[in-house]
Amino acid sequence: MQRHAPAPGPADIVRMQDVHFCWPGARSFSLSVDAFTLPAGAKVLLVGASGTGKSTFLSLLCGIVAPSSGTLEVMGTDLARLSHSTRDRFRAEHFGIIFQMFNLLPYGSVLDNVMLPLSFSLTRAERAAKNGTAEDEARRLLDSLGLDAALLSGYSTAALSVGQQQRVAAARALIGAPEVIVADEPTSALDRNRQLAFLDLLFAEAEKAGSAVIMVSHEEELGSRFDKVLRLDEIARAERSAAA
Repeated sequence: MQRHAPAPGPADIVRMQDVHFCWPGARSFSLSVDAFTLPAGAKVLLVGASGTGKSTFLSLLCGIVAPSSGTLEVMGTDLARLSHSTRDRFRAEHFGIIFQMFNLLPYGSVLDNVMLPLSFSLTRAERAAKNGTAEDEARRLLDSLGLDAALLSGYSTAALSVGQQQRVAAARALIGAPEVIVADEPTSALDRNRQLAFLDLLFAEAEKAGSAVIMVSHEEELGSRFDKVLRLDEIARAERSAAA
């Protein structure tokens, strides 16, 4: 039986309805999202076991891939109707992404990494410089997230610990106040106390910027820090096809 979303409210920043996507290949993986909405400023945890399509869901949400059918609206823009290059620009403007493996530039400085998104979005660059310079804002974010100021300029990110790299990745996602922060298992390498401390810091900065946060994880126990917890299998169906 097909499930339908309630009518989107005025505060919904993301709306998915009857979305379908299939990765190509002999053993292809497909994901169908019946209905999903993300309110502006909300903190949502999406949980599911490994291999159930969490990363595919985030790739759709961010416009890294486009659905083959259905409606995927972000801030009123249907991403399915945009070209690949236009989706890239839209993502740079409105999304901050914390990747599971962080995806930092290994030989760039901490500040270089944090300010990188500003090279792709004039709006975020202007927001970052609202109360000074963009570098001032990068330093403020890193300080708020607990990174030692001595590491900011003279160290490449390859020399940092996992916890330090995590903070750099979070500051990079937050800079310029994008409307949506997307996090793909960013705390998986940390113990529980460090996980919760990191989430508290991330949420404090996201709330200050007015950014919504959606994070995927297999750890439902983190849900106490979020406004809402959803299971992926409640809103989506994943299928794998056998090789021909």
